[in-house]
This record gives sequence, structure tokens and C-alpha cells, in this order.
Amino acid sequence: MERLKVLPFLGRSMHFQLSAKKLFIFFVLISIFIASIFSPKTRVYADELADVEKQLSDLKHALELSVAATTPLEGSLSKLKDTLADIKRRTDGIEKEVKRKEALVAEGEQLLVTASELLGQKVREMYKSKTSFSSPGIFLLMSQNLPQTIRVLGYQKKVVQNDRDTIVQIVLYVKGLEEKKQQLENEKARLAKIREETDKQAGFLEKEISGAKKYQTALSTQIAQLSAKQQQLLAEKFGSLNLPTSLGAGPLYCTDDRKIDPGFSPAFAAFTYGIPHRVGLNQYGAYGRAKAGQSYRDILGAYFDGISYEKKDPHMKIKVQGHGEKDLDDYLLGIYEMPESWPLEALKAQVVAARSYALAYTNNGASEICTTQACQVYKGGNKGGNWEKAVKETEGEVMVRDGAAIKAWYASTFGGYTFTSGDVWGSNRSYTKRMRDTSGDIGSFGDLADRSYDRESPCFYAAQGFRSQYGKSAWLKSDELADIVNVLRLAKKDGSTQKHLSQVDKPNPDGVDTWDAGRVRQELQSRGENPLQSVSSVSIEWDKGVGKTTRVNISGDGGSVSFDGAEFSNFFNLRAPANIQIVGPLYNIEKR
Repeated sequence: MERLKVLPFLGRSMHFQLSAKKLFIFFVLISIFIASIFSPKTRVYADELADVEKQLSDLKHALELSVAATTPLEGSLSKLKDTLADIKRRTDGIEKEVKRKEALVAEGEQLLVTASELLGQKVREMYKSKTSFSSPGIFLLMSQNLPQTIRVLGYQKKVVQNDRDTIVQIVLYVKGLEEKKQQLENEKARLAKIREETDKQAGFLEKEISGAKKYQTALSTQIAQLSAKQQQLLAEKFGSLNLPTSLGAGPLYCTDDRKIDPGFSPAFAAFTYGIPHRVGLNQYGAYGRAKAGQSYRDILGAYFDGISYEKKDPHMKIKVQGHGEKDLDDYLLGIYEMPESWPLEALKAQVVAARSYALAYTNNGASEICTTQACQVYKGGNKGGNWEKAVKETEGEVMVRDGAAIKAWYASTFGGYTFTSGDVWGSNRSYTKRMRDTSGDIGSFGDLADRSYDRESPCFYAAQGFRSQYGKSAWLKSDELADIVNVLRLAKKDGSTQKHLSQVDKPNPDGVDTWDAGRVRQELQSRGENPLQSVSSVSIEWDKGVGKTTRVNISGDGGSVSFDGAEFSNFFNLRAPANIQIVGPLYNIEKR
């Protein structure tokens, strides 16, 4: 390897032991290392550590507020758990960064040792070279060759300058390294404190979560303890709405109560997305998908999971109630489950679903199928037009899974979401599924209204039920909604009161006295609660992936309360007047 040399006329050949290439590589490494340790990423982690500490402080404050609140952490537990998980995630990231910095420090210390050795070696060589420039030596050299002497002196001056720069770089590096080591120690101390606080809060939350679960279990038991007669009352209220399960019952008549003025203000109403039962083929969804250019197999594949298609004998016999035996596809010609004027691909999807349902229901014709919407609406004869065309173009075609025709349920309007049969009836079929039935992602109720395939249904978003007064609407007065809130709070406080909490405008189903709003407030107050007399605002939280209302937050003159979405709808339906109902898992409460 070539070495730097001093001119031979110095009296002896002075060989530096430092390789030029080695020095160059070494100082490049030093520069890179210094740049990395002072990089913006380091500042980012320092800032993030401060953010974590602030977030931890906010969490502690939120916990203090939650503990002080009369309602057990019910509304804030989920948010607190998310915050805690985020703190742990971020502290894990900082720990990784600490380890990275420790590795850099170790590497820097090794580089510093190497730099010290090289620098010491170079200083020794420079000292040797300096002895050649004593006054006699310079005088002798100048007397022999003045120009050459000047060049040598200039070279030596440059070497000294370079070495001085090197020393400055290393001193700065050492100083920076010590600063970073100190910062590292500070960060580790802060991190240890954060972890200690985080673990403490985790333990507290686990205890509170356990308590909340017990509370929720008790609440579920209380709700389940609604008397059989109260359950019957709810079924009768729902039945009086006359909501069709499919389009076979005829055109849908859902009134948009948003256009009705009840004659009082403020007014509140519960608007449900869709009508039962939201399993299988969404008929209005098929309509929207067909208009969007989807084929009938695209449509069926969207609503049923893991299906394939088989051709059955279109002349195989099927028993039809009141009509004897019919050829399978002749039976299909008389099905009235979708308007003949709808797009052909939607009709074909309905035909294949109806054919599959008939075979599954009758066990391939062994038993009889009814002719109402309890099965599927059959009127006999030939409906004709595009319906007949849809039957012929899908001749004998059925959906199968695991070698058998599927029971292809369908309903008119799902409100933007489908559910499994297990979600609705408790018995799950593998080909039913949960799905958001939209043409794109959503972030609000407005997006859902704009992008749901069944948005053109008049029952997509509707308040169900009405009273003869107040414009025949489902609007409730502020004090009526406050009464429903008080009933729910009382039922949760004391499950033994539930038989007294049915709706006040009908005879009590259990034959006991029904407590009116004033009595409910009195009973609630006697149990240490502050009842509401009026409601000023309501907000809804909902799961946009599944399509369920998760929280109902209500504020009024007695403070603010929050309820689980399912528990609120249960007691709303029990207490609300006339046949006013929430008829599905996803609902909103509007104020006018």
C-alpha cells in the first residue's frame, strides 16, 4: 500500500504510518456517524417521548374524571383501553430507539478509540518532522535550495492545518457523543417512569374492566328478566307495524317523518336503517347493484359466501300449498317477490335465490312450501315480462354449498348492512355473512345514505310507528324521551321495578300498576339518582364496519348519561307510546 513520503533531502526518509485511504475512509465514517446521531429522527423520538408523557397525563386525568363520575367507566373504558394500548405501543417504539442509540454509542466509542490511536500516531510523526525544522536545519536547507525549502515549509504548514481540523472534529464528536449519552440516560429514566405509570394504569383498568363486565352481565340478566308478558307486548307492538319481510307483500310504505311537523319543539325521533331481517339477498340492494352494472352472479356473490352454482331439472316436482305439485320452474313463474319493471340482472338474482330457497325449504320437493311471505309469495300463473325472461335465462340454476342448495333468505331493505343468520336467529349458516353493502368506504351517516346500494328504498332510513296526533308521526317530546331514559336508569338500578315500566298508554301486561313519568322520577330519586325532566341533546356512536349503534349519549337538565345501543333500544321499545319502535341494530336519533 502506498504511503505518504516527505522529500528525501530532509536528511532521512520520513514515512508516515497512516494510510491516506484509511484516513479518508475513517473520517467519512466519522461524518456519517455524527450525522446519524444528530439526525432529525433523534429529535422526532425526543418529541414523541414528550407526547407520550402528555398522553399519559391526559389518561390519568381522564381516569380521575371517570372514577369521580357516578356511571361506572361504561362510556370511557373502551377509549381508555385504546389510549393505554397506544402508550404501550409508543413506549415499545422508544425502547427500540434506545437500543439503537446504545448500539450507536458503543460503535462511536470504538471509533473514538481508533481515532485516538491514529491521532496519537500522527502527532508522534509530526513531532519527528518538526525536529527537522529547527533553526539550524532551516538555515542549512535555505542555503542549499531556497525555492525547494519554501515548498517544503508550505507543505508542512498544510499538514499541520489538516491535523488541527481533524483534532477539532474529534473534539466536537466527543462532545456530541457525551451529550447524546446524557440525553440517552435522561430518556431511559423518563421511559422507566412512563412504563411504571402505564403498568399502574393497566392494573387499574383491568380491575375496572372486570367490574364493568360484571355490571354488563347483570344488566343483560335484568333485560332478559323482562316478563313473558312484556316480551309479548313488544312482539305485538312490532307486529302492529306491519313491516313486510320482503317485497312480496307489495310496495313499501315508509313515511319520512323528517318532513312532518309534530307541532312541538324540541322533538326527538328514532330513525332505523332498513327493516327486518337483513339476512341474505338485499332486494333493494340487488336493484342498486344491477343499476351499477353488476351481473346477477356478481349480486348473489356479494350477498352469499362460498357458493357455487348447479343446474337442477327444471321439471322436477315441488309441492306448493293449495296448488298441488308444480314443475320447479313453472312454480318460479308465479313468484311475486320483485317488481317486473326492475333491471333484468336483479330479477335473475331473485329467481336464483327463490329457486334455491324453494329446494332447501322443501328438501328437494319432499315437503310442502307455503305461499305467503312466511316462505315466499306465490300467486300462481305466469307473471310474464322480464320476470319470465329471468326464469328462462337461469333455467334450473341454484346456489349450492357443501353439495346442497342453500336456504337463500332475502328481504326488502337492509339499511346498508347484512348480517349472518346467527346474528339474527341464533343459528348460523356458513353462506350468510356480515357485510357493509355500499359502493365505497364510509365515515358518516351521510356517506351511508349516499353509497348504500339499497338507498333508494323508502324504508332505508325511517322512523317506525306513529300516534294519531302530532301529525301521525313518531316524534317524541323532550319530556317523553327523558321518561324513557329514566325508565332505563331505574331498571338498571333495581331490576325488580321492571314490571312497572311498560308503556303508559296501554294496560300493563303483568296486571300491576304502570308507573307514570312522575312516579319513575320519584323512584329513581329515592335510589340516589338524579332524574331527567327534559332532554336537550342526543348523540350517537356506531360501528361503521358492522352496522350497529353502540352508544347513545343523552344530555338534559339532570346531567348527561350514556347507554349501550342495544339496551337503549330495548327499553325505548318497551316504554315508547303507541307502536313507535326501533326495528334494527343501526339507528339514529334526530332532533328538530
